[in-house]
Amino acid sequence: MTRASSPDRRRFLTAGTVALGAAASAMVWLPGTARAAEGTLPDGLFGLGIASGDPLPDGIVLWTRLAPDPLNGGGMPERVVEVEWEIAEDERLRRTVRRGVAPARPEYGHSVHVDVRGLRPDRAYWYRFRAGGQLSDTGRTRTAPHAHARNGFLRVALASCQNWQHGYFTPYADMVEQDPDFVLFVGDYIYESTPSSAGPRRHEGTGEPVTLEQYRNRYAQYRSDPDLLRLHAGAPWVVTFDDHEVDNDWAGEVPQDPDKQSHDAFVARLAAAFQAYYEHMPVRATAIPSGPHIQMYRRLEFGRLVRLNVLDTRQFRSDQATTPAGAESPSMTMLGAEQKAWLLDGMLDSPARWNLVASQIMMAETDILPGEGKLWYYDAWDGYQVERNALLERFADVRNPVVLSGDRHLTMISDLRTDYSDPGSEVVGAEFVGTSISSNGDQDQAAFHAQWDPLMADNPHWKFIDAHRGYHLFDIHRDGIDAQVRVVDTVVRPQAVPSTVARLRVDNGRPGVELA
Repeated sequence: MTRASSPDRRRFLTAGTVALGAAASAMVWLPGTARAAEGTLPDGLFGLGIASGDPLPDGIVLWTRLAPDPLNGGGMPERVVEVEWEIAEDERLRRTVRRGVAPARPEYGHSVHVDVRGLRPDRAYWYRFRAGGQLSDTGRTRTAPHAHARNGFLRVALASCQNWQHGYFTPYADMVEQDPDFVLFVGDYIYESTPSSAGPRRHEGTGEPVTLEQYRNRYAQYRSDPDLLRLHAGAPWVVTFDDHEVDNDWAGEVPQDPDKQSHDAFVARLAAAFQAYYEHMPVRATAIPSGPHIQMYRRLEFGRLVRLNVLDTRQFRSDQATTPAGAESPSMTMLGAEQKAWLLDGMLDSPARWNLVASQIMMAETDILPGEGKLWYYDAWDGYQVERNALLERFADVRNPVVLSGDRHLTMISDLRTDYSDPGSEVVGAEFVGTSISSNGDQDQAAFHAQWDPLMADNPHWKFIDAHRGYHLFDIHRDGIDAQVRVVDTVVRPQAVPSTVARLRVDNGRPGVELA
């Protein structure tokens, strides 16, 4: 995207969301039908904030959810509520370009998803909502470049794994200051774990969420984090889920512990979890769940600079292997045949300079057995060796493939190779496994390196590893990608000091990644 660092833009990003509370000044954009219903709803409708997502050259999704009693199901009456929205070209919303009324329906938790079209490409917009005489904060978003735009610049922030009980979401405060064009979140937005008093914060409820209301309450708690609220209001997000939005290490319709969760019970849990996910994410109507299924893999274009392929590595996968022989079985699939064909077709036929893949779990090998032999984590792509290796062979024919992953709660940046049993095999791409926002808390760095540094010799494709909390920041140009590993000194307190612990570079036409 072409970036404009205007004083108005910077003031918005550094000051946080702007609450325009003067109802009288807002009345000019409110239809009389909506005004007639004012005063009939509880206070605090917009406590879960606002968000935008999935930018197109001419459109964006605007999101909010009415929830005056967020930790107790939402607290809304069992009726449809009209919510007014507007989007404008200026921060004060004087140059409105689109406005309308959207229904907040009880069957979707009174969430609102507005798929705005007719916008101009590659530019900033400001938006807000109103219902029951209450006005939301003002959010800022941005559209994607024109489909045929060849030049420009894109700044992307990669995030994942935010465990409420392990710490505050302090990396987001720094992310706001870095002003990304969009945030790519690759999974574990919530954790389904039971409440514990061992960390700095405690989960709501009394056990793991299973019902729709319980999942709604867990999402509502996470969305009360002030740094998360501010970032959602400051930039569009592109999201996908991993396992903890449902159940740890689930695969297809198989739970982590099938001896404790029957198939029917887990299918009902999937349906509840997917609906709560849709209700709290700025995604299009294509993601409205159908029972225990949700359409999450999709493709977004950012001119001719970037094609982003967002994967779903949970719904279509085989149950995890338990042995090395199982991991090498040709019957094992992570993506399913349809999604795999979709991914390869989209990458091989891509007109973009950079072909990004958002994969919830790590694609490069992690051999955790020092010396002879190999031992893998079976929940990652290492547990699906034949399919992974076949994909990497095809990556040799793809222009500038780069995989962006999460899950590991550490930074692990690697070359992608066609054969990890041969250190001299062809390098076909790069992978950035982003660290967590808060999961694992403030980790002991000395202990981490004592455990992991001895494994570097068995994993020569690793270029950089680290265990601080934080995120990755990418500046994408036509000639290369400049990456920063941004970290914070703590997540056990609400404020933190950010820094860059590593800079890396991917050059156009040269597969792999190097320390800068």
